[in-house]
Amino acid sequence: MSEHGHEFLHPKGWKATPGYSCGVAARGRMIFLGGLIGWNAEQEFETDDFAGQVRQALENIVAVLAEGGARPDHIVRMTWYVTDKREYMGALREIGSAYKALIGRHYPAMALVQVAGLVEDRAKVEIEVTAVVPE
Repeated sequence: MSEHGHEFLHPKGWKATPGYSCGVAARGRMIFLGGLIGWNAEQEFETDDFAGQVRQALENIVAVLAEGGARPDHIVRMTWYVTDKREYMGALREIGSAYKALIGRHYPAMALVQVAGLVEDRAKVEIEVTAVVPE
């Protein structure tokens, strides 16, 4: 059980997961974020760099969570949609730095899917989030 009442689920004997949890049990006020991409508040892309777009998408996630009275450590689930898995893998170090700076050492249940494209042509990543704020 974490300090925020979330229980991270990992069966005994399973190999450790790097940077995500297999499951999370939580109770409280649920906040659902739609897919957020790497553009700024004016809906303009400042970069076509993959890691740069991830950083902006994470900043956008933190801002929307704050609007709902939540923090990054309340995140229980993230689904990442990327247009190029190789580009994602090639930027892991920069993505990890941005993640730790904005989300912290908090690793919710996650999935990552490569997709043929996103609605915004310049978008390289879109991230959906579910957060639970303990009562």
